[in-house]
Amino acid sequence: MNQKVSIGIQDFESIRKNNCFYIDKTHFIKEWWDCGDAVTLITRPRRFGKTLNMSMLEQFFSNRYEGREDLFEGLTVWEYEEYKNLQGTYPVISLSFANIKGTNFATVRESICCMIADLYDAHSYLLDSELLTENDKNYIKETIAQKENVSDAFASMTLHRLSQYLYKYYNKKVIILLDEYDTPMQEAYVNGFWNELVAFIRTMFNSTFKTNPYLERGVMTGITRISKESIFSDLNNLKVVTTTSDEYEDSFGFTEEEVFAALDQFNMSDKKETVKYWYDGFTFGKTSDIYNPWSIINYLDTGKFQPFWANTSSNSLVGKLIREGNANVKKTMEDLLSGKSLITKIDEQIVFNQLERSQSAIWSLLLASGYLKLKHLDMENPEEGFVYELVLTNHEVLLMFRNMIKGWFSDYTEDYNEFIQALLQGNKKMMNLYMNRVALSTFSFFDTGKHPSVSSEPERFYHSFVLGLMIDLRNRYVITSNRESGFGRYDVILEPLKDTDYGIILEFKVHDSDEENTLEDTVAAALAQIKEKQYAQSLITKGIPEERIHQYGFAFEGKTVLIG
Repeated sequence: MNQKVSIGIQDFESIRKNNCFYIDKTHFIKEWWDCGDAVTLITRPRRFGKTLNMSMLEQFFSNRYEGREDLFEGLTVWEYEEYKNLQGTYPVISLSFANIKGTNFATVRESICCMIADLYDAHSYLLDSELLTENDKNYIKETIAQKENVSDAFASMTLHRLSQYLYKYYNKKVIILLDEYDTPMQEAYVNGFWNELVAFIRTMFNSTFKTNPYLERGVMTGITRISKESIFSDLNNLKVVTTTSDEYEDSFGFTEEEVFAALDQFNMSDKKETVKYWYDGFTFGKTSDIYNPWSIINYLDTGKFQPFWANTSSNSLVGKLIREGNANVKKTMEDLLSGKSLITKIDEQIVFNQLERSQSAIWSLLLASGYLKLKHLDMENPEEGFVYELVLTNHEVLLMFRNMIKGWFSDYTEDYNEFIQALLQGNKKMMNLYMNRVALSTFSFFDTGKHPSVSSEPERFYHSFVLGLMIDLRNRYVITSNRESGFGRYDVILEPLKDTDYGIILEFKVHDSDEENTLEDTVAAALAQIKEKQYAQSLITKGIPEERIHQYGFAFEGKTVLIG
């Protein structure tokens, strides 16, 4: 019977029972179990099958699914007799932090406690057992009844105690599966309650995964590897598998062979190269040409090329880091959007409280999240740290960034578009009118709040503005900023792709009251620098006549801009 493509199903049983399209990843079960690691943390970008694989693990090992060979017959793991005998033989605690979100610590803590109380409720059959003491049963009742009202000390021990009760009942240690462990941590960073949540989570993880004699094995999944010092400081039994690790390389995501076989299956063989252009690019360990499952399944379903994966979340954290990043962050994004590489050192342990002051932390997060891919890894000097060459992952990610940057000005689209038209027409009067409207409305949007851009950091604004120009004018201009030309450096040069368009040079200057009396003086200084440094030379050498090069000085004073 032909498989049907179904969107959004993350329950292994549902996929198997309903004959939904599925690529066999059950070799992961054997690979993980054979490793024998006590606790394994696996990080992969979102929508890479983490939740489905955790569902698969639960339904393979959990005694709730004892005798369910129908779920695994015909799959790789069922080829091994010893694994047939393992199926359905362990008590399993399975939980997910995927929906643990909130704007404050109290809300997130309450959500975690309520979720654990629901777990206890699902195991309320323990209350009927003579193997548990009255104190045990009272603890279960209290956990279910009080939910969010329990103390931190009580809450931190709930998973440990549930493991103990299941061990008493089944006389077998438990397997604990925690999916999307880092979702609340990212929420905490974005919303400013990081330290409170770290303290709460660290104690819970210690009692659950380290000082838990009733634990057989555990698996955690997430997008990022949060630094050991943050929440894993007590877990010396943790095996960490990131996107650069060799373990489980093809267990999450589709290989190119699997994707092309699926295209053949659904009579789409002629689309292989276009699918590769849009969706290929992820590399895990030594395995390249990994595809995001969400994009492939949606393409098989619709037959349309769209940024499916890139549009599955708000990308709020990534957008915040780039939008509020300094000039160097934005200039690096200019290069990446132009198809160039980023050479940087990477620490795969994400330290969230360093994101605002460490550029390498930002690129580490983008690599872990799937927005960047590893093109080359230099391991010649490991004592000094590995050097990574990174590029945008694929065309889908490129489109996501373009749309994100366009969205920065979306609330001011009319004024922004009018400025661009005035710029192309050489109309300085209208350029001044609309640029001041845009600057007034958006200046603080590109500021972290810790360094007031009104007086000291117009670079945050105008480098964001340059990114906007790169996106909107990419079909008419090659746009570069802060590059060598003539005898100095310019801010922005727009090199026309058509003979009918003008070359454009933009020089930005902040008004310095010690050197210039008025904004007009600042504009004059900017224009003088263009001439003195011969910024036009790079355009002239490419055959653009000097009379077809427009030169503009931009003077900034707070949110006021004067263009001359």
